[in-house]
Amino acid sequence: MRPRRRCDIGKDVSVLVPVLNEKEAIGDVIDEILSIGVPKERIIVVDGGSTDGTPDIAKSKGVIVVRQFGKGKADAVRTGLELVDTEYVVVIDGDYSYPAKYIRDMLDRICSDIRYDEVIGARVRGRENIPLINRFGNWFLTRIFNLLFNTNLRDVLSGLYLVRTKTLSSALFETSGFSVEVEIAAHVASVGGEIGEVEIEYRRRKGKSKLSQSFTKSLSTGVSIFADIIRLAWRYNPASLIFSLGALMLVPGIALGLVVAYHYFFTGIKYYVRGLIAIMLTLAGFHSLIAAVQMIYSKRMEKRIIRRIDALERILTEKKKE
Repeated sequence: MRPRRRCDIGKDVSVLVPVLNEKEAIGDVIDEILSIGVPKERIIVVDGGSTDGTPDIAKSKGVIVVRQFGKGKADAVRTGLELVDTEYVVVIDGDYSYPAKYIRDMLDRICSDIRYDEVIGARVRGRENIPLINRFGNWFLTRIFNLLFNTNLRDVLSGLYLVRTKTLSSALFETSGFSVEVEIAAHVASVGGEIGEVEIEYRRRKGKSKLSQSFTKSLSTGVSIFADIIRLAWRYNPASLIFSLGALMLVPGIALGLVVAYHYFFTGIKYYVRGLIAIMLTLAGFHSLIAAVQMIYSKRMEKRIIRRIDALERILTEKKKE
């Protein structure tokens, strides 16, 4: 695979920082981004209606500050995206929990291989700074996402990720709130792009958390994200979702079959109707499982074709620039 040209962090990247009442952190976040070479005019702070003076602190740093349209993180990303004119865009939470130094590693990763359309900062170190309920929810939701979208990610809900602007601009942004990371990854995975990861450290946030205020709120947020993952799977690959759900019929089919077999061999009781139902459920589940596997492989083939076409387009574009 032919590597891409080496990217310039001062010219090729814009950084979006969605914020809502982050006065304790936003100044330090901006200073960190500036320290790695991102110019002020490429840092876009998108404010969701802060009442604590966050926009004023950001403006004092000389960066672009805009009030977002709509409500929630997804609308913040969409608002900031309208001001981006670089090839790549980074989204980073404004609570100081994600070190900006990893943006360079993420840019090197996406520029070194034309397969990637997104690179996520996977929170591998410092996970003790994530509340236990959120940590478990992230693990569970990432596994569900990997299953439905045929990916192998470790942290799909990370608040630090870099995306090719052209790819991100074609996303529909149908979800709201903290599901935006899932929707972006689902979009990239479904249009033929590859998603890479860079291991990062996660720090204790500055200021009050918007997720870990209570067990009930965290659980409600997790359930909402889970519902959005299912909805996105239905939008991008409905056949695979249907067959995957159909394969679950194997569970009651096999369980019922074992009960019927036990009574037949050890008690002499013959449950003909239950046995027939068990056979039907097992066969239906097995056929659905085979169909789901076939859909996964066909989707992989589709992604490879799309990726090759896209790679050729990028190579031709770079040759024209040369």
